[in-house]
Amino acid sequence: MASPFSGALQLTDLDDFIGPSQECIKPIKVDKTLGSGVAKIHIEDDGSYFQVSQDGGTRKLEKAKISLDDCLACSGCVTSAETVLITQQSHKELRKVLDANKTLAPGQQRLIVISVSPQSRASLAVKFQLNPTDTARKLTAFFKKLGAHSVFDTAFSRNFSLLESQREFVRRFRAQADSKQALPVLTSACPGWICYAEKTHGNIIIPYISTARSPQQVMGSLVKDFFARQQGVTPDKIYHVTVMPCYDKKLEASRPDFFNQEHQTRDVDCVVTTGEVLKLLEEEGVSLSELEPAPLDSLCSSVSAQEPTSHRGGGSGGYLEHVFRHAARELFGIHVDEITYKPLRNKDFQEVMLESEGRVLLHFAAAYGFRNIQNLVQKLKRGRCPYHYVEVMACPAGCLNGGGQLKAPAAPDKQLLQDVERLYGMVRTEAPEDVPGVQELYGHWLHGEGSTQADRLLHTSYHAVEKASSGLSIRW
Repeated sequence: MASPFSGALQLTDLDDFIGPSQECIKPIKVDKTLGSGVAKIHIEDDGSYFQVSQDGGTRKLEKAKISLDDCLACSGCVTSAETVLITQQSHKELRKVLDANKTLAPGQQRLIVISVSPQSRASLAVKFQLNPTDTARKLTAFFKKLGAHSVFDTAFSRNFSLLESQREFVRRFRAQADSKQALPVLTSACPGWICYAEKTHGNIIIPYISTARSPQQVMGSLVKDFFARQQGVTPDKIYHVTVMPCYDKKLEASRPDFFNQEHQTRDVDCVVTTGEVLKLLEEEGVSLSELEPAPLDSLCSSVSAQEPTSHRGGGSGGYLEHVFRHAARELFGIHVDEITYKPLRNKDFQEVMLESEGRVLLHFAAAYGFRNIQNLVQKLKRGRCPYHYVEVMACPAGCLNGGGQLKAPAAPDKQLLQDVERLYGMVRTEAPEDVPGVQELYGHWLHGEGSTQADRLLHTSYHAVEKASSGLSIRW
């Protein structure tokens, strides 16, 4: 069975994809307290490990249990995390939490919050032949029927991610004379790309990556900090679930950077894919199209959500277009309305330029898919990357084509993707700074733009993963 993770997590130069004859590079737990003598490890035909001491005695070794944190801190396989994710991050785990919550007294229940991505909504809209607004309202009704208390749209959290990305780029562009690593800025919203960069290229690439959190993790901050305060509960009393188009988002939610040590809770407790939502619907015997719609929820009590909104710039969040327009206006006083893309090697590698009097002022690019990411990285390593900013996504065609999206066996993939793109594009777009509630939250929740609070809750950092020597990486 093909892995659901993005190509960037499967096709690295680490030889880290687990074949049928390979095991995890940390397969056994060794007790180091038994003595200082030298011992050998013997492997039986059935794969059991035995420690053989100097006096000939043997002792069976217990296999280590590998957590998601272990997988993320390991320079070996990534796809082995899949078995852990099935139990820790799945629709079955969500169902278990929902069912357990119903047995508790009202005062002891956790608040169940579901945050739905616009890409997942578009995929479900195509499946059930609904418009985006009806899909959003019917999803709200479905999740509340299951026991959720609030259902939010991650397009709202994406406003903060876009605004922080804009400000970060302008700051780094102005600082390029002082730092060789200020540019290019590489987007950080795609966890498959981030995991690949950390494990494969480490400190060569990490300084270029934007520190702005992805919409999923900004929503984690909103729900576990702002919403928790609003509701008068501690973060651990909220169980936060996101619905995403991508399996790699499960890895992102499990990063130690997004774990609250004080309250021992993650910003996002569980990630389910679009396909897993369909499984939930099927298990409940429910067709989304037949459900009565429910009113949409809003994170800001002062704002009433009548319909979902989105952003210009394509199905992966519009980072390139928003940063490009903002930078043109802020740095050069030029207003850009329409953006013209120039395809390069293929349709998933395109560039955009701002020129004036024969001089290139801004040079941006979008690189989707592993093949284009490799080309981009090689240009960076050779010091020949001409771009100021690159929107990087691991999946060909971007997030609307994520591995967690719904498939249509009877229809060609290209036609399905076009249908998803069409419905995604039907949603009314707004500039992030104009969205009701955003400026209010910057003032009251974050204590202003560029504040310590904004930096703590809207930005993150990355970590190079040291390569471990393993016999599995030997090419015979």
